[in-house]
Amino acid sequence: MGKGDILSKRFLDELEIRGLSRRDFLKYCTATAAILGISEFEFTTKVAHALQTASKKPPVIWFAGQACTGCTISFAQSLNPPAAAIVLDKISLRYHMSVMAAAGDLSERVLHDTIKEGGYIFIFEGSIPASDDRYWMHGKEPGRKVFEQIAKEAAAILAVGACSAYGGIPRAGPTKGISVNDALKRAGINKTAVNISTCPVHPDHLVGTILYVIVTGKVPELDAKGRPAMYFGDKRLLHDDCRRRGHFDAGEFLTDWNDPKQKDWCLFQKGCKGPMAYVDCSIRRWNDGINFCLDCGGLCQACGDPLFYDKVSPLYTADSETSKKIWAMREAGIFKQEKS
Repeated sequence: MGKGDILSKRFLDELEIRGLSRRDFLKYCTATAAILGISEFEFTTKVAHALQTASKKPPVIWFAGQACTGCTISFAQSLNPPAAAIVLDKISLRYHMSVMAAAGDLSERVLHDTIKEGGYIFIFEGSIPASDDRYWMHGKEPGRKVFEQIAKEAAAILAVGACSAYGGIPRAGPTKGISVNDALKRAGINKTAVNISTCPVHPDHLVGTILYVIVTGKVPELDAKGRPAMYFGDKRLLHDDCRRRGHFDAGEFLTDWNDPKQKDWCLFQKGCKGPMAYVDCSIRRWNDGINFCLDCGGLCQACGDPLFYDKVSPLYTADSETSKKIWAMREAGIFKQEKS
């Protein structure tokens, strides 16, 4: 059986309506299969079957705690891959405070009805306050209690963004924000959330993880920090693929933004934590693959790692403990590359 046999005319028509040709769909499957480490045919077969036969859309609850809604915005503004639109069409988004049309009693009734059904994908954005429940209230009750109700009946839990994955910025403030997994442990809920970190969440990371769950019926392989290994992990050091890497090795560090000669020099002395960031941003990039922080004059703050935020601040100097550790590692030759 060839690839053409597993793609029905109806399915191909749906692809065309959404601006995705059969050729482009197969190219997307080929690339994704390579990332997941499975055969192209096996992956294409499973995706086509899941998307063609999913008459009942997998229900999704997207709930937010202490959050700026940046992860929602990042996800909503995603343009590509076009397959993301197909995935979303096959998901029943039951509850999302920022994008749902319903409000008040109607929206809350849908939420609680979905919880009773169980078996949904639970996406959580933001952190949970540990110092006082009053920092996060949902209606008349602590948001923490609603979070626990949703988590107990979920089939899979995705912690999106740095705040949800590790506590993020709220962890450094008076609310003492904690991660989803810490909140689950405190509540005695024996489940593990997938940490899809970075601030905000990368749309590809979230779409890819949702697709994996739908196609395989399980969460993807995780790295030591609970993140999808296909996007993070100890072999995905951003520093290795940074175009400023040569200047780091040569000791050329930008000190004056107004000096044209220093324009492309390493930003370590300005606070870059790229040598401690394990994420694929330098390869995957952002904004539909156009750019990422370091290529547009910004700094990497290792927002995909548990270090963020308190352990990498102050952000725009090399005075943090993380920056000092990076320098000590450089002096010890830890980052030295072998000449080919």
